[in-house]
Amino acid sequence: MSMKLPHFADADSFLAFRSDPRQWLGIALDIARSHGLDISAPHVFATGTNLVVGLSEKLILKIFPPQLGAQFVSERGSLAQLAGRLHLPIPEIVAEGERDGWPYLVITRLAGTLGSEVWPQLAEAQKERLLRQIGETIAAVQRAPLGPLAEIEPRWDAFMRAQMQGCKARHMRLGLAPKFLEGLDDLLRDAAKLIPMDAPPVILGGEYIPQNFLLACHDDQWSLAGLFDFGDVLTGWRDYDLLGPGAFMAAGRPGRVRSLLEGFGYAKPDYALKRRLMALMLLHRASDLNSHVCIEGWQDRANDLVELQDLIWAG
Repeated sequence: MSMKLPHFADADSFLAFRSDPRQWLGIALDIARSHGLDISAPHVFATGTNLVVGLSEKLILKIFPPQLGAQFVSERGSLAQLAGRLHLPIPEIVAEGERDGWPYLVITRLAGTLGSEVWPQLAEAQKERLLRQIGETIAAVQRAPLGPLAEIEPRWDAFMRAQMQGCKARHMRLGLAPKFLEGLDDLLRDAAKLIPMDAPPVILGGEYIPQNFLLACHDDQWSLAGLFDFGDVLTGWRDYDLLGPGAFMAAGRPGRVRSLLEGFGYAKPDYALKRRLMALMLLHRASDLNSHVCIEGWQDRANDLVELQDLIWAG
């Protein structure tokens, strides 16, 4: 095969390459063919970070560019470490390898409906039910031993300290309102005491959001049916994984917040927990409150970060 996967100097060049499957689908199919896999009906997934192709209805090929090699390490290590340890299906590794410096995985394809396609239309009781299941799933993942994932970089203390150092500049750049920026220094001081830096770490998925899980409906009840995409896994303090469902799904609704936290193993949130979660939300590697807080009119309903933490983690 004469075609080769190129190397890119910047993210924009890679994104342009990924967005045009004509440039790489042939190579993906050659990789699949080399493992004796069915390539008769490939399906290119347009969204996502890597090159992703569905092979029949049973398998998925994920090819990681060299600059995102850490995602390959996280995904491969997580799928291997969590295999057989959860009540919820996750993909199984079928094959792995490397082509032109690009590592790849062939994994099983899970059955179900993508959460982001269903979530907006669900009744409130169904949303609370699912958030409880999400809390339970996060806790189950975190009970698994770290195994080789303990070696994933960055380590929690170094990661958090770097996030704290760059936090204010990040949120100024992203246009966080001045009334919230004013309280950021106080919050970061509190964060240094509220966020454990040296507690025994757990597996952190990083993104428990509707785009990363599958749902199934039985007798008019929707339930979690699968969890996937472990490319952002790191290890650290357990509360970090409450931020995705807290921001994108709980939406400041007391019943939803309560269901998520109870499923996770927490009682009604007190001031210290709300404060810690607010700090972690601002310190998350993907943090952007203007885009991620799914509460209508939240910028006008809170006058500072203390009021905002009460709004987001209501109940």
